[in-house]
Amino acid sequence: MTKKMKRLYEGADWDFSTIQRIHDACEKIAIGELGLDCYPNQIEIITAEQMLDVYSSIGMPLFYKHWSFGKHFAHHEAFYRKGLRGLAYEIVINSSPCISYLMEENTATMQALVIAHAAFGHNHFFKNNYLFKLWTDADGILEYLNFAKGYISHCEERYGHAAVERTLDAAHALMSHGVHRYAGRKKLDLRQEELRQQERRAHDEKIFNDLWRTVPTKPGKSAPDLSLARRQFVAGLPQENLLYFLEKMAPRLKPWQREILRIVRHVAQYFYPQGQTKVMNEGTATYVHYSIMTRLHERGGISDGDFLEFLKSHTNVVFQPSFDDQRYSGLNPYALGFAMMQDIERIVTKPEEEDRAWFPEIAGTGDAMAVLRDLWANYRDESFVAQFLSPNLMRRMRMFHLTDDPEEEEGILVAAIHDERGYRRIRRELSRQYDIGWIDPHIEIVDVDLAGDRRLILKHTVMNGSLLDETDTKRVMQHLADLWSYDVLLQEVDQSGALLKDHLIHPREAVVAAA
Repeated sequence: MTKKMKRLYEGADWDFSTIQRIHDACEKIAIGELGLDCYPNQIEIITAEQMLDVYSSIGMPLFYKHWSFGKHFAHHEAFYRKGLRGLAYEIVINSSPCISYLMEENTATMQALVIAHAAFGHNHFFKNNYLFKLWTDADGILEYLNFAKGYISHCEERYGHAAVERTLDAAHALMSHGVHRYAGRKKLDLRQEELRQQERRAHDEKIFNDLWRTVPTKPGKSAPDLSLARRQFVAGLPQENLLYFLEKMAPRLKPWQREILRIVRHVAQYFYPQGQTKVMNEGTATYVHYSIMTRLHERGGISDGDFLEFLKSHTNVVFQPSFDDQRYSGLNPYALGFAMMQDIERIVTKPEEEDRAWFPEIAGTGDAMAVLRDLWANYRDESFVAQFLSPNLMRRMRMFHLTDDPEEEEGILVAAIHDERGYRRIRRELSRQYDIGWIDPHIEIVDVDLAGDRRLILKHTVMNGSLLDETDTKRVMQHLADLWSYDVLLQEVDQSGALLKDHLIHPREAVVAAA
């Protein structure tokens, strides 16, 4: 029998003691029954205006100032005041303690929902998923942001607001290309960054070494090849982390500018796992909040009316418009993630013969939470969809695959239908949409002649036949050239190495002189 519990609240009003009761009840279910493993929770109650402010600074507390955040604030506020856009009920920070921001305008039921969703669902995912373990430092991020805010404020006072803003503008433009995409580097301890600032200055003086002159030349190696190999060795090329390369190698940057580039790329690295786990992260949090709220209702912790209020909000979150609906803008990550979590629960507890054929490792094993916790820890969106999207769910969501390739066929054709071959193709094509190697441009620095004209050469390997947008490319490359202080050449090549297009940008003289 379901054990009854005392009603947590009555009506829509709440106070801080109510929040505490809701948190404790959710924690008992999340930890004791679902087996979640979470960071300590810190819950902050904020106003709608403060939520807009958090929106504008990409959801980070203690963030440094930049004009783009003010622009985003004005944009979001105008739409919110006109009733054209709502606000998130919560924002959660991947830190230890895990900070959850709740809007004071929420009803008691909505506070219960967002506590279950953010303080336990997202919290567990942040702490246990391998990408977050590999790339983020939850214990040190808040201290590092405090250091970064103070450091940039100090730079504005000492070197001028305009000079700091120009450096931040350029760094933000390159932010998406300022991450290490693959493992192999030692995980950074953000708590020690402030202490290491002076040590890095001494290290920069030692980054060039002359040992390569003593390396004997191998027989048969031509002079141009040897020159390229030397340049790549000295500069650490090829390098896909553009901000890292500029921080270490840009010849005319001041030490404070290098530190700003380092701050921006650390923030970019912090967000790197979130871009690869949107479906899983939101699916996990939605599945957790649905499980917790359902148990609270079954045990009398919330009333029937409160549960209906929850279901209305939950249904809106996981709503998926059909492809011919004017509101359709792709697959809703909440809808797909939650549906996959529930489908996996069905496969584990009540499998059909089709499920046993497609998922023999988990079908009928019985313990749904154990399977889900393992998946939450060891997969990202691309691999999760590629391995666990079932034919049953594809049918229920009416998925199909369309192709529009003028080189092969005329018009739009249905390339995959509901048969075994079609299921596998749909799953493969959908997983590609979450593969950063497929959707993000692969750009890396491949050469620079430090002893010559110092031109920086980058290569974009075109993976899916799409060249870079001309206007955006020139704007971003201009920032890159300004930081490098010399010409920058970007070559777009196909997978065979054939040149498709190139872009040459010169640094702006005014910016170079100011630096």
